Parts: sequence; structure tokens; C-alpha cells
Amino acid sequence: MERTFGGIKLWFKGGIARYRGMEKMHTQNLKEAICYNLYRNPEIIATNSKN
Repeated sequence: MERTFGGIKLWFKGGIARYRGMEKMHTQNLKEAICYNLYRNPEIIATNSKN
């Protein structure tokens, strides 16, 4: 679990609020998590692009 948050913080400058408000911060965290998952699993993109 800590490695995940450490990776987000390192790669995407996570932990820094770019927006004000709970909804906007939640959206920012979701985007960072999606980017983290795509960064960690490039075969997801590769297998989907072969179709």
C-alpha cells in the first residue's frame, strides 16, 4: 500500500493540492490513481491496441 502512494507521489507529484474543494481533490486523486495503474501495467494498453 505504501509503495503505491510513494509511486504516485514520485511520478505524478501526488500529495500536492492543485485544486480547492473536496470534489476537485477527489477527481485529482482518481486521475492520479488511473495514471499510476496505466504506468505500472503497460501491457493493458498493448493488449487493447492489438484488437
